[in-house]
Amino acid sequence: MSSDQLAELDATAQAELVRSGEASPAELVEAAIRRVEAVNGELNAVIHPLFEEALEAARGDLPDGPFRGVPFVLKDLGAALAGQPYHMGMQFLKDRDFHAPADTYLARRFCDAGFVTIGKTNTPELGILPTTEPKAYGPSRNPWDTERSTGGSSGGSGAAVASGMVPVAHANDGGGSIRIPASECGLVGLKPTRQRISAGPLVGDSMGGLTTEFVVSRSLRDTAAILDAVQGAAPGDPYVAPPPVRPYVEELGADAALRVGLWTDPLSDFQSDPAVIAAAEEAARALESLGHSVDEPDLSEFDNVDLIPTFLIRWAAGQAAIVDQLGRISGRPIHEDEVEPLTWALAEKGRSDSAGDFLRAVSQHQRLTRRIAELYETRYDLLLTPTLTEPPPPLGTFDDSGPDPTAAVMRGSRTGAFTALANVTGQPAISLPTHVSEAGLPLGIQLIAAYGREDVLIRVAAQLEQALPWADRRPGVFASEAAIP
Repeated sequence: MSSDQLAELDATAQAELVRSGEASPAELVEAAIRRVEAVNGELNAVIHPLFEEALEAARGDLPDGPFRGVPFVLKDLGAALAGQPYHMGMQFLKDRDFHAPADTYLARRFCDAGFVTIGKTNTPELGILPTTEPKAYGPSRNPWDTERSTGGSSGGSGAAVASGMVPVAHANDGGGSIRIPASECGLVGLKPTRQRISAGPLVGDSMGGLTTEFVVSRSLRDTAAILDAVQGAAPGDPYVAPPPVRPYVEELGADAALRVGLWTDPLSDFQSDPAVIAAAEEAARALESLGHSVDEPDLSEFDNVDLIPTFLIRWAAGQAAIVDQLGRISGRPIHEDEVEPLTWALAEKGRSDSAGDFLRAVSQHQRLTRRIAELYETRYDLLLTPTLTEPPPPLGTFDDSGPDPTAAVMRGSRTGAFTALANVTGQPAISLPTHVSEAGLPLGIQLIAAYGREDVLIRVAAQLEQALPWADRRPGVFASEAAIP
């Protein structure tokens, strides 16, 4: 099978080639390396090639997991393997050639599932922005339009999967960083329930529970099978998500009539672009045709919720903690000129906000979580929204070089106005690439389920995958045979 044909296959199909003996792990990895070499120069998705160690692993004794031999990339933030480069989008760590000190539990579970890591992907500094344009490594470019953002902070991973370099890639999400690249790159992006995926052993609940880890993929069957492989508690986790009733792959063929609330105005002053509203409305009609009931909830009771200001208090506290921790690791405090302007501004805000400010933000988020949970107890099984308030924006939209660097993160709040809610409440949410704009850009829709109910998300998302299929769409920059020397 040619590299071109392999680029068209999802991870499940590639794993089946290995199981059937039609391809070896080394052949899959060699083909993926050729694809990276062919298109990465245009997209800047993979910033740390790990080709030699990947080939050595593929030719060795791989774990007999469900994805044995399938090529994979890790985002350069979050999950990590000991000894590999780990820079988190920072020039500070790049200059020091910093390497991960230990395996994370998740990275080890990816290995146990049989994945072979062939590289690390680009990310904005500390994963702060919903675009991937770090000064340390330069911008990742969207394979659908290379003048536009891939989203962030998992934008390198999004570009790698959308362009056919690999079938699936690690990602993480603190305010939409799985779902935003999924929407902008035309992929499936599931943010699991809080603590469904362990962040250990070095982290308890990242950013106080705002952030979770998983992947971006092309198919629901990949998403479900990978979740089965990597979910679950690990030693020392501060708390855990409720276990699934049955394997998630068994939800792919399940059917049940559900109550869906269509929500197109975010809990903020931002307005949604008509194109993303139309995509959500068409998805609502598709759900109705599948037997689900859809109505528009009255969310006026949430008008007094200061979601973005309180989110930024918690987010800034997290940046201050990370910057200070990196200073301790390096043996001295980090200085202002060693990080990007926005990073420093947020860290300074995190230091200046009081402990009372932080606890009040957490308390308000907990109250909001309870009020949202009541909707699921009394009225809905799912909320349906646009994933983003806008199509993929041009590169440079989130510039932090002006007099007020925090203007960049406020602009980012517009992009992630629908996604941040699920990080605050801990609920699982998924972005599906159901639509394309008139300009040929991907537009995602988002489903949000009750806490712990990824099973419901996967069940309904798989139905939409059939009703509004996306598997045959390909961006302009794709690792086809023509692109490979």
